[in-house]
Amino acid sequence: MPNDGEGKPIARPGDEAKIETRGLNLYYDSFRALTDVDVSIPARQITALIGPSGCGKSSFLRCLNRMNDLIDGARVRGDVLLDGRSIYDRDTDVARLRKRVGMVFQSPNPFPMSIYDNVAYGPRLHGVGERARLDELVEQSVRGAALWDEVKDNLRKSALDLSGGQQQRLSIARVLAVEPEVLLMDEPCSALDPTATFKIEELMLELMERFTIVIVTHNMYQASRVSQHTGFFLLGELIEYGPTVEIFESPKDRRTDDYVRGRFG
Repeated sequence: MPNDGEGKPIARPGDEAKIETRGLNLYYDSFRALTDVDVSIPARQITALIGPSGCGKSSFLRCLNRMNDLIDGARVRGDVLLDGRSIYDRDTDVARLRKRVGMVFQSPNPFPMSIYDNVAYGPRLHGVGERARLDELVEQSVRGAALWDEVKDNLRKSALDLSGGQQQRLSIARVLAVEPEVLLMDEPCSALDPTATFKIEELMLELMERFTIVIVTHNMYQASRVSQHTGFFLLGELIEYGPTVEIFESPKDRRTDDYVRGRFG
């Protein structure tokens, strides 16, 4: 991955698209939450979604693995392509889709069970029953979430006893355990202190080598620190999308410029 001379990864020209949206519209009953969103999200990079509260960022994120299907009255018009194939085709296996496109939520949500069982939960759900394979997946995933050294001797300890930052990394490990291709992260650091936030950001930069990551954040500094591409949403529209350095240093739309410079939002 090329960098900007200070170590921060930058977008590469001609990057392969992992996810594309075409004329994507989302309605909650009669309310139009997203309007004609067209975007191409590159593989194995971090894409940040910014914008004021209620602008459609999280609604858009949930479209990418059909989490909005679980909301009464939600309906989608347009399309989302994963590796060139529509995820809204009638024959789409939604459970398999959500295995490929995992989500980490705003607040850590460990199950009231051991650390080990939290991480093994997904693989078991998908049919992995062999203990040796489960042990391998748990260690691999907890290591991948940069949590192994802190919990390796206490895997049978309740996950509820972990700190907030550890619980969020456990949530990431739980997603990694089902071996996804894409990680969706909805404000993953909003409830964390600066030290825990730094660890999550470092982790994202490591995971980017293997996964496509899309993160919703209100933290402008976070978006500029970790992402290679940024999209600015306002009132359900994708106002501007491009390399992060361009969005923050030379945006094309005045509304983007106003937002990143703190003049509204």
